[in-house]
Parts: sequence; structure tokens; C-alpha cells
Amino acid sequence: MTAAADGPYPHLRDLVAVMDRLRSPGGCPWDAEQTAESLVAYAVEEVYEVAEAVETGDRGHLREELGDLLLQVVFQARVAQEHATEPFDIEDVAAGIAAKLRRRHPHVFGPDADAGLDPAEVHRRWEQIKAAEKTERTSVLDGIPAGMPGLARAQKVVARARRAGLDGVPAVPDAADPAARLGAQLLDLVRSAAGAGIDAEAALRAAVRDLEARVRAAEPSGAEASG
Repeated sequence: MTAAADGPYPHLRDLVAVMDRLRSPGGCPWDAEQTAESLVAYAVEEVYEVAEAVETGDRGHLREELGDLLLQVVFQARVAQEHATEPFDIEDVAAGIAAKLRRRHPHVFGPDADAGLDPAEVHRRWEQIKAAEKTERTSVLDGIPAGMPGLARAQKVVARARRAGLDGVPAVPDAADPAARLGAQLLDLVRSAAGAGIDAEAALRAAVRDLEARVRAAEPSGAEASG
């Protein structure tokens, strides 16, 4: 992005200004009535739209969907400015994540920077620093959102358990009913995928896209269907 005369990233600043105008008196009634809670579903949807654009290789779609996701961040931060007791804004959000990145990348920003680390070691150190920061957590599974989709949450639980050396814990020991047995089988598939370095969620999405294409190809044409 080319910096304008009045500073870098003018379009980011313009987006913040547009959102402020929409949210302010005389702006958009719909935007003005939104809450942090009412916006959650839109943020979740945009994350999936970004994933779809990445996985299909559609660069134009990816650019658009990243913009939609960025809007959700800016929108939530603008709503947060109005909180009665704990307000924050987009600058606070950016400052917080920048500080976190510096803390968790001492091999880049620390006094003993070491650019020769391999990615696996970098990830291990990230998890160590994260664990030291999250002192209130009592389990390796703390912090995994309960509202995540089932497959994505299963992957997260399995990954955390593997890193803690607990991947041998059975999913549902001696499952007695069909639903429980199916759940255990699905978890076994997630574990197998993790062991092979496969993203089960992405693999399923790709398989569903392929099925959708095959179903659409097998459908009768519009004229045949209406006749």
C-alpha cells in the first residue's frame, strides 16, 4: 500500500472514520442498534468466507472477504468504545496484538534474537510463553471456545492433548449407544488426520465442495426440471 501525504495506510484510517460515521447520531439506524452480541454471527460467517476463498484460490474473493472480516473487527471495536465501564477502541486492539506478537517472538524482537530456529521450535516456544501468560488456566484444554463447530473443536482438543502427551486418552470408553460409538469413530478419524498432518476440517470442506459440484452436474437442466 502506498502511503499518502497525510500518513501511512490512509484507507485503514478511512474505514475507521466510515464506521464511526455510521455508528454516530445521524448515521445508519441499523449500524447504530447493533451490539457486540448481535454482530457475532456475522464475524463467524466471514471467517468461513475467508477460508472458502483461500481454499478455492479465488484471489478477488479473498480480497473482498478479508475486507468483510476486517469490517467486523472495526465494527466490534467501535461498539466497544461505547461501553460504560470498560471501553476500548481499535487502537487499543492493535496495540494489544502488536505487544503480544513481540512478547511471543523473542527470537525476533528479544535481546537474544535467533533467526535460525525451525518452525517447530518456534511453535514450542510460543506455547511455553502462552502458558506462562495464561496462569489462570488449569488445563491444557482451557481457552478452547465451546461454540466452535464440532469438527474444528475436536481438532483443537486433539492437538492440545497431543502436545501434552495425552493423546492416548480414549474418546468414549466402552461406548454403549450408536450415537456415542459414531462420535468416538469421528474422533478417531480426527486423531488419524492429526497424526498425518491433515487438517480434517479443510479436508471435509473440500470433499463437500466436490460433492456439491457432482450433485450440480448430475441435476437436470433448468428447462428439464421445470418441464
